[in-house]
Amino acid sequence: MHSTIRTPARRLLSTALVSCLMLAAAPNVMAQSANASLRGQVSGAQAGAEVTATNVATGTVRRGTVRADGSYSLMGLDPGTYNVVANGQTQKVTVTVASTSTLNFAGAAAGGTGTTAATNLDTVNVVAPTLLQEVRTSEVGKTVSLQQIQTTPQVSRNFLEFADAVPGLIFTRDAKGNTSLRGGATNADGTNVYIDGVGQKSYVKGGGVAGQSGSAGNPFPQLAIGEYKVISGNYKAEYGQVSSAAVTAATKSGTNEFKGEAFYRYTDEDMRAKTPAERQGGKDKMVSAEKEYGFALGGPIIQDKAHFFVTYEAKRFDLPVTIAPDGAVTGAAGLLPPAGAAGLGPASQPFQQDLIFGKIDFEPTDNDRIELTFQDRDETQSQFSGQTSPEAGREVVNTDRRYALRWNHSGERYYNEMMVTHEDSFNNPTPLTLANGITYTAPDGTEDRTVVKIGGASALDSQVKGQKGWSIEDNLTLDGIQWAGDHTIKMGVKYKAIDLYASDAAQINPTFTYSLGDPDFPDSIPYKAQFVKPVTGVDGVSGEVRSKSKQYGVFIQDDWQVNDHLQLNIGLRWDYEKTPTYLDFVTPQAVVDAIYSQDPRGPAGQTYADSLALGGLDISDYISNGHNRKAFKDAWQPRLGFSYDINADEQHVIHGGAGRSYDRDLFDNLQLETTKLALPQPTVYFRNPATGTCINGQAACYDWNPNLLNGIGNLQSLVGSTSNAGLEVDLLNNKLKAPYSDQFSLGMSNQIGDWLTDATIARTLSYDGFAFTLGNRYPTGQFFDDPRLCGGTDPGLSQAWSCNVPGFGSLIIGQQGIKTRATQILLSAQKPFTQESGWGTSIAYTWTTARHNRDINEKYAFDRGLIGDYPTIRSNGAPRHRLVVTGSYAGFWGITFGGKITLATPTAVNDWYPVPQASGYNLPTPQAAVPNANGKFLLGGKIFGYRSVDLQATKTFKLAGDTELYARIDIINVFNFDNFSTYNYVKSNGKLQASYNETGEIIGTPRQVKAEVGFRF
Repeated sequence: MHSTIRTPARRLLSTALVSCLMLAAAPNVMAQSANASLRGQVSGAQAGAEVTATNVATGTVRRGTVRADGSYSLMGLDPGTYNVVANGQTQKVTVTVASTSTLNFAGAAAGGTGTTAATNLDTVNVVAPTLLQEVRTSEVGKTVSLQQIQTTPQVSRNFLEFADAVPGLIFTRDAKGNTSLRGGATNADGTNVYIDGVGQKSYVKGGGVAGQSGSAGNPFPQLAIGEYKVISGNYKAEYGQVSSAAVTAATKSGTNEFKGEAFYRYTDEDMRAKTPAERQGGKDKMVSAEKEYGFALGGPIIQDKAHFFVTYEAKRFDLPVTIAPDGAVTGAAGLLPPAGAAGLGPASQPFQQDLIFGKIDFEPTDNDRIELTFQDRDETQSQFSGQTSPEAGREVVNTDRRYALRWNHSGERYYNEMMVTHEDSFNNPTPLTLANGITYTAPDGTEDRTVVKIGGASALDSQVKGQKGWSIEDNLTLDGIQWAGDHTIKMGVKYKAIDLYASDAAQINPTFTYSLGDPDFPDSIPYKAQFVKPVTGVDGVSGEVRSKSKQYGVFIQDDWQVNDHLQLNIGLRWDYEKTPTYLDFVTPQAVVDAIYSQDPRGPAGQTYADSLALGGLDISDYISNGHNRKAFKDAWQPRLGFSYDINADEQHVIHGGAGRSYDRDLFDNLQLETTKLALPQPTVYFRNPATGTCINGQAACYDWNPNLLNGIGNLQSLVGSTSNAGLEVDLLNNKLKAPYSDQFSLGMSNQIGDWLTDATIARTLSYDGFAFTLGNRYPTGQFFDDPRLCGGTDPGLSQAWSCNVPGFGSLIIGQQGIKTRATQILLSAQKPFTQESGWGTSIAYTWTTARHNRDINEKYAFDRGLIGDYPTIRSNGAPRHRLVVTGSYAGFWGITFGGKITLATPTAVNDWYPVPQASGYNLPTPQAAVPNANGKFLLGGKIFGYRSVDLQATKTFKLAGDTELYARIDIINVFNFDNFSTYNYVKSNGKLQASYNETGEIIGTPRQVKAEVGFRF
């Protein structure tokens, strides 16, 4: 029995209904492809009667028929506004990205399932999907509308920034201008973004999206985005290669009218406050500027049949950054020589980007749509910050070029989508300076921390990494299957052939390291040097590698509407990948022989492999003969969900789900087994001239000679042209799997008047994250022991750094075992913006408790012998409390105002603490510390670690016809809150303590004004 809702005035209800629909997010996601569906009941219509939906902008038509039970469905609709005609009635509605909307004609549905209560509008009943928050879905997520994109203040024209207002998501712009989007308590690697159904996944470097690793740029032009949906958990089976947040975006298309727009956005140092580093000592502001500009143009090629759309956006930045010592040794800055001191302080970092997107669509019939899209990204960025001075920085050329051809075909009860794509994405850093690198460090009581780097960048800053290849994908959706309710079944298959490239270093720029304030070593000579030296006498390795990877994916998904109340979402996915560089690798015989030779530090007859085994490390698990590695075949991913509409009126819906999602191992890790050994970077230590000893009791060291500064060849000759001593050996486990997450959620969505609310508790368990650990062991088998057992000169307790593979250097092993456990409470409330009310708002609160066994930003773990030996500590992936409030208001004089408030408590930091042992020495032990909050907001004390209030105002001036000009002002961080991102550490009383470094870098920007002008026609 459907509930009855009192009918207001027809005109008022019609206007409100259309406004709501134009901004709404509908239940029951159909596809990552961003297409929408319409379904409902047509009472009184005969079976076989036609239902049509005509896109009012493009003139394209989709047709369906009424079934015997009065139901109908229209699949494969591009997001947009449609005139829908059935049973002699017409209604204009708007469908949104990746949604299914319900539209009922001529009274309440008779005897059908899957219907809900409706607002009566004469003979037309429309169920208006909720705005931004889907109600009848098991997925955890939210839709970001075009209205939000246009009215929310924005620090950078990166369309992913608006996902920050989704509970569980964090968008960050760091001190270097680099942006990232993270979900839960993990890093950005687990995310994936789908543009019109095409995944933008990075297979080589981190960052989740290709090209986003350490980039200040945008993955896609914002002018081309219509709207997008963010799913933070329990996505359906069609979503692959994702273990964190999934973003599916719909791009704009050309229409039957020529439409265009252009904009120019600007800010500079005169329009911002000083950074904390610039305030110190009354320094002048560094020259900085941000210019963003672009245009979009679309229109008809053939009226109602074919259209085009093209957009271009550019960035030209000079970003202020701060060079400051590590937080544990800030006092050592006073010990620097003049050249080193000159490297500290504020600096300006240039960046430029060009983005192009083009689309042509063609509808030869009412049942077919063909789209051809092209996107191009080209950017150059100088990178330096932290402890790296501008001269020691690097320049990164980042390119990403993609093509996609899509054919959509719809029938009476099915919809098929086929896609062929090609991608070419490369990242190429090179040092800004070709010269010796100079690094100044200082001891913090246990280890040396970096104060500043000057001179040339490391040889590791000369790389080429990328991916290039094609894919084909086909997805089939079957609708209207009747069995104990209504079933919509979607199935798909995908094949991708992708070449993965990596070159990891070059024979340039040796680095010399000096220690400041060390009583046991003078600061007049370096205590160590690191450089590239080609390996000799080792077969099967190369400084450059190309792997012809093959990827396969299949899925099936059943969205089962059991009755008016209950919907079940049952899916299964399987992914498989073959990466020959890993699978076919043969451990060089010279390395195998060395590992199974006599351990020179052990008793007679004890091989190096025996020493490893004494420590619980079976090295045979890491030695490959080219046939004992198999691609991971067990990536089965069941995904189950439900939604229960208590009153069958979409007012109160309980939802939940459980599912597994596999990601993939980054090629940046897999390739090191080949490239690292070909061009390793050995480290040599130098003796104290006064004592004849090495720093920290290092075993093997050399006499210092100033001639070593005169070319890398002198350093290479120091260790011998035919010697491999000191050359690192990287080996990977023979049974690598793929990282994955198990996700669980339970929540309730509500519509309360104009407000849409949701409360969800989500639990995510992530496993098999990849890490490199030190494989070296003392002859006792211990990872920590007396360094004198391996030739050291001083007693103590330290890692087995000097217990190298005989004839080589350290053994570094790649394995899986990083784990993260996160529980989140996700609360949201939205009041949709409508022209009638003139305002809208969204509130997103996230409570997080998370623990893990490794820093989310670290893949190297040298504090324990195996990643499984690491203790579980509080995660640095998310703050305990985070609140984001956005709003827009149609104000006086035709000015549209927008605002955003972001508040977060301090995020934990991960480091280590020297725990005293019975031997009298200290054991480095990973710990977490939460910095003391440094800010308050309105009421209460200092409880926040991040605060920002952002405002914008836009005034539009109407000209002739549809032409309009607009002027916009954004004020970011209105109150100039300092949101510090670096820390000072104190290690005392048995625990790690941290505080914000108030002269260091910040997250986001100081108070900044951005001015924008533009026009539309």
